[in-house]
Amino acid sequence: MKKTLLATAIAGALGASAAAQAATVYNQDGTQLDIYGNIQIAYKSIDTGSETQDELFDNGSTVGFSGQHVINPGLTGYFKAEFEHNADEEKIRGGLNKGDQAYLGLKGNFGDLRLGSWDPLIDDWIQDPISNNEYFDVSDSNSGINKVGSNDREGDKLQYMSPVWAGLQFAVGTQYKGDGDETSFGGYSFDPDNGSVRNSNYSVDRDNDASFYGGLKYAVGAFSIAAVYDNLGIYDGTVKSAGPDSGLVAGQHYDAGDQYGVTAQYTIDTLRLAAKVERFDGDEKDTDADFYALGARWGYGYGDLYGAYQYIDAEQNSYIVEGDDDSFNEVVLGATYNLSPAMYTFIEGAMYDQDADVGNGVAVGAVYSF
Repeated sequence: MKKTLLATAIAGALGASAAAQAATVYNQDGTQLDIYGNIQIAYKSIDTGSETQDELFDNGSTVGFSGQHVINPGLTGYFKAEFEHNADEEKIRGGLNKGDQAYLGLKGNFGDLRLGSWDPLIDDWIQDPISNNEYFDVSDSNSGINKVGSNDREGDKLQYMSPVWAGLQFAVGTQYKGDGDETSFGGYSFDPDNGSVRNSNYSVDRDNDASFYGGLKYAVGAFSIAAVYDNLGIYDGTVKSAGPDSGLVAGQHYDAGDQYGVTAQYTIDTLRLAAKVERFDGDEKDTDADFYALGARWGYGYGDLYGAYQYIDAEQNSYIVEGDDDSFNEVVLGATYNLSPAMYTFIEGAMYDQDADVGNGVAVGAVYSF
C-alpha cells in the first residue's frame, strides 16, 4: 500500500518532510474536534514490460476528521475518520469517493483500546521503517496473501496497545470476518506462451473466522527493535467455487498461511537506519517468501533523502513472483524538498529486477498538507 509522509508526520517519525497542521475547529469542556488532510498530485512513468506508460494522477489526497473527549482524568475517548478523493480528476470522480482509516477507541494510563479500520501492525512496526515513501515501495509479506485487496487487510479490527514500560511496549489484536463475509481471490490472466486465458478465480466461504496478531517493541536510547506475528486467520475457510487454473477444488479447506517479521532501527542525529527480516509462510505448496531489507532516511535541512534495498527469496508458486524470477533485488531511491512547512515536492525511482523490467519507473509530485 502507498504510505505518505503525512502519516509519518502524524506519527512523529524522524525526517518527515512536512508537518501536518491539523485545524482545531472546536475545543471546549474537554471535547476537541480537528480537521486535517492533504492534496497530492504526481506524475509517473512506469515500464509495463512491453512499453512505458505515463500518467498524471492523484497520489492519495485525503481529508480527515479526528476528535477526543475527556471522560475522566485517566480516560479519554477518541475517533478518527479519513476519506480519499481524486484531486487530478475531482469533477468527474464524485468528490470524496472512498474511505481510508476509520476507528474509535479509549486511551489512558492503561494503554490504548481501538476498534475499526487502520493499517496492519506489521505494516506500521516492520515495513514502514524500511520504505515509508511517497509512491514506490518495496514488496512485503502482504504481497503473499493471494493478492487480496488492502481494504480487506485493514477493516473489522480490535486492538489493545500497552503503555511504554522502561522502553518496552506490546500490542495484541484480532481481525474478524463473520459468516456473512465471502472473499473472492485470483483473477484472469493472459498466458503469452500459448495465447490462452487463465482462470484462477476462487471464493472462500468464511465461517466466523478471526485472526490473531501481536507485536513486541523495545527501545533504548537511539536503538529500537520490533517483532510482529499475524496468523492471517480471516483468510481461512472453505473453498466455495474455484476456476480451473486456481489449483483448488470446491469444498476443500483453505489456509492462507502466516506472516511475521523483525525490524531494527538506529538513529544518528537526523539519519535513521533500519534493517528488516520478514517472512510469508504460505500454507499452499511452494508459496513461501523471505524478505531481507535495509532502509535509510536522512533529513538534510530542506527535506529528506531516502532509499531502500531488498533481496527476496521466494518459492516458485509465491504470489510475489513475476515471470521466472524466484529470487530478485529491489531498490527504491527518493528525495523531498520543502517549499514551506506545509508544502513539499518529491522525486522517486524504483528498480524491481523483474522480467522485462516490469514495474521500474520514476515519479515526481507535490504535496500540500493542512
